[in-house]
Amino acid sequence: MNHKRIALLAWLVLAGTTALPALAADLYVIANPSLALTADDIRDIYIGDKQIADGVKLVPLDNSAQQKDFLEKVLKLDGAKYNGIWIKKGFRDGLNAPAVKSSDAEVIATVKSTPGAVGYVSSAPKDLKVIVKY
Repeated sequence: MNHKRIALLAWLVLAGTTALPALAADLYVIANPSLALTADDIRDIYIGDKQIADGVKLVPLDNSAQQKDFLEKVLKLDGAKYNGIWIKKGFRDGLNAPAVKSSDAEVIATVKSTPGAVGYVSSAPKDLKVIVKY
């Protein structure tokens, strides 16, 4: 039993140290290839001020694995302020906050298959449009 605890503790320490470099990783904002967006559009999309581009309804996606970095680097907001913006948008304008995906792979798959989708990931996919790198 004691060996299992030591192995678990070692695994947790190793997992924690390998996750640290990801905190400083780059972020790539990606979009469905049908969209023509600029870096200036990203903030407006993620706070609900821009909802249509090229005649297509925009579908912003949050990535739970990268959200904290995205909010800090791109939107210059913390999680509470971001959620507050969307609560107000929901009551005032009837808008829904971006859907939250759990990983880069899930964001990439959704962006590929959804016209109007915009998301952010930690590494640039080869087959999708990168709008901006942070």
